[in-house]
Amino acid sequence: MKIIGDGTTASTFTQKAVADYIPAYIPGSVYNDLLAHKKMADPFWRDNEDGAFALMENDFEYQCVFMPSDELFQCDKTMLHFDGLDTLADIYLNGTLTGTAYNQHRVWEFDVTKTLKKGAENELRVVFHSPNKFVRNADKKLKTDGSSDCYDGFPQLRKAHCSFGWDWGPRLPDAGIWRPVKLIGIEKARIKNVYISQKHGKNAVTLHINAAVETVSPDVKTAYEVVITSPDGTSHAYGNSPQNIVIHDPALWWCNGFGKQPLYTVRVNLIDSDAETGSTLDSWERRIGLRTITMSRKKDRWGESFAAELNGVRIFSMGADYIPEDSVFPRMNPERTRKLLEYCVQSHFNSIRVWGGGFYPDDYFFDICDELGILVWQDFMFACAVYELTDDFEENIRAELVDNITRLRHHASLALWCGNNEMEDFVDQWVWVSSHKQKADYIKMYEYLFPKLVHEYDPDRFYWPSSPSSGGSFDKPNDPERGDVHYWEVWHGNKPFSEYRKYFYRYLSEFGFQSFPSVKTIETFTEPGDRNIFSYIMEKHQRNNAANGKIMNYMAQYFLYPTRFEILVYASQLLQAEAIKYGVEHFRRNRGRCMGAVYWQLNDIWPVASWSSIDYFHRWKALQYYAKRFFAPLMISCHEEGMITQDLNVNAQNKRYEKSFRLCVANETVTARKTEVRWEIRDNTAKVRESGKETVTVKALSSAWLKKIERPELDIFTQYLSYALYENGNLIQESTVIFSVPKFFHYKDPKLSYTIDGDAVTVKAASYAKCVEIRNGAEDLILSDNYFDMNAGEKTVRILSGKPSGLKLRSVYDIR
Repeated sequence: MKIIGDGTTASTFTQKAVADYIPAYIPGSVYNDLLAHKKMADPFWRDNEDGAFALMENDFEYQCVFMPSDELFQCDKTMLHFDGLDTLADIYLNGTLTGTAYNQHRVWEFDVTKTLKKGAENELRVVFHSPNKFVRNADKKLKTDGSSDCYDGFPQLRKAHCSFGWDWGPRLPDAGIWRPVKLIGIEKARIKNVYISQKHGKNAVTLHINAAVETVSPDVKTAYEVVITSPDGTSHAYGNSPQNIVIHDPALWWCNGFGKQPLYTVRVNLIDSDAETGSTLDSWERRIGLRTITMSRKKDRWGESFAAELNGVRIFSMGADYIPEDSVFPRMNPERTRKLLEYCVQSHFNSIRVWGGGFYPDDYFFDICDELGILVWQDFMFACAVYELTDDFEENIRAELVDNITRLRHHASLALWCGNNEMEDFVDQWVWVSSHKQKADYIKMYEYLFPKLVHEYDPDRFYWPSSPSSGGSFDKPNDPERGDVHYWEVWHGNKPFSEYRKYFYRYLSEFGFQSFPSVKTIETFTEPGDRNIFSYIMEKHQRNNAANGKIMNYMAQYFLYPTRFEILVYASQLLQAEAIKYGVEHFRRNRGRCMGAVYWQLNDIWPVASWSSIDYFHRWKALQYYAKRFFAPLMISCHEEGMITQDLNVNAQNKRYEKSFRLCVANETVTARKTEVRWEIRDNTAKVRESGKETVTVKALSSAWLKKIERPELDIFTQYLSYALYENGNLIQESTVIFSVPKFFHYKDPKLSYTIDGDAVTVKAASYAKCVEIRNGAEDLILSDNYFDMNAGEKTVRILSGKPSGLKLRSVYDIR
């Protein structure tokens, strides 16, 4: 098989009603090219999004003139192949309508054998039609409803739903040839795809190879050989179309924190059986990991378990939900994605959920997850909407699923396929549903068609009908004792952080809390006069209705009123981090009953106030540092009782609080760990008033509680608890907890100062300091630790990236 033009291709494009073409590069998009040539304003600046959205009322045309290689004309068949078209496109080759496209998530391929001209220039034109007009017109004919944060009619088009807006993203429905295009010459036959299944036995794994071959005519005879290269570089070839290959002493693939990620390279060479030389017609090469992966669902004393099971080991899933990294999709690239995913590994993630309102990630996303050991929960791209299941729609989505299942199924990191995001729960409540047929169509799609396709094309992979779900059929889809749960009472329901402790969900795949990004990020979309959280521009960059006020409502419960904008931003990030910490630590303390804490959300699609822990520019919020601590394989946490868990009303008649603490050590490793727990009750100068210590052996993959300690005489306004975990005399983790709330605690000025020695920053505190932040002038510093608690004394952290110029320190004491 000969491939011509794979990768970046020179082209031109124009607005359809305008004759002025400008240079374009493929892969690319309308927004990307207009921005590159300064033909449109930055859509992220202030409210420029509105003008960018209006641009997509127009049609756009891409044009490319090229001279095909003579090699192509030696082939029996030539295909024009698009890895992705966004979204409504007519394709013309040499003036002939070659085909149409209407699904961003599909691969589009057209036979151009008779249309392609040899020895002459060929003209390729792709005309993209307005997505805005299409969804409006389609919605007038037949209503299909969905999230009110999106543009009306968005479910009508198989395009990344979030391009029409979401409660964290703008309405920027771009268009273009967003993935590579190429000409493919087929000589006799080609490999369409290869499916590799694994059967694990004692010290051996049997690979079953199933190669799907397309021939240009029935009389073509082919065979194939398989070459397997082990992680150590050793290669073995297997001829005569082998269906079963045994790997002895296999190096198993593990997720982050449980072992290494060895990858085997499998190459399948398609051989011409009729040729005397046995020439190679085509090749297929991928990397695989040897492992078993499923979701363990077993009846137990609480209900039914729901846990990732890797190589027979039940994993506590730790991670976050992933959304597209940019509204202008061509700006995403392997380097940017690798950086984001490496941050996840640094923070001890072993899992990530690809949310269903964006797009199926590029192959490089999964390649990186394979290398780093991140298990991927992959939603199909259906979210917060209902769909009318017509024959045409079924044919369209069937092709979409087959394209993406066959493209991604070889990846070691792919843990499961999920039918959709949140639709079983909403459809069960008749949200967005306008007919009984639409409710019936839900069952047909996600509980018949989708699992049937997964069983046909990826039979060893676990399929889950929706997130959240207890297994389907509208059977209590957010059941706390079965399946996965989305819990939003903390945040959307305005419940306090302590509400998490009332529940013991089997697997949380969504829960979250918002904050503002750093001031430097805010400066990228605001003028100085906009920097008030209730200004028009700040509200435009807050897509969850009235959420800036919600942040302030929570802030009023916990902190003194911040009198400066930058302090408010800092306080909002602490609120977010403390909220998610409250939940995750509780769920990890109850490992076995709860087996997953995947918070919403990892990243941003643009600069915005949101639930992310890493903002659009890859600046870490406080939450990402907290995640590094609460996802640590060996973690200590505290279940305290005090004002925050009982009553924040300072005017209550009987202000009697239980004042107690109970420490717990969680061990997410495969070996038992002998540890020492130390604790101190200190006053606000950090002077120790009482102390204790205990040796605790924590079994593998478990948590161990220490006894509850009550201290009714403790002064909740001037005394706090510090606690630390040691192993072999080495400090593993330390933290503190107060028994009131920060706004009522009598913090002393810690007089924070620092010194720098190479890549080491040492912070000194004169008294107790809560949530110490180290930031540089650019606010892009990434450290080994940050937003940490300090008893009086010193703490040294390492600079991982960024320059330590213009360093500033602050703590909760400064929130005033």
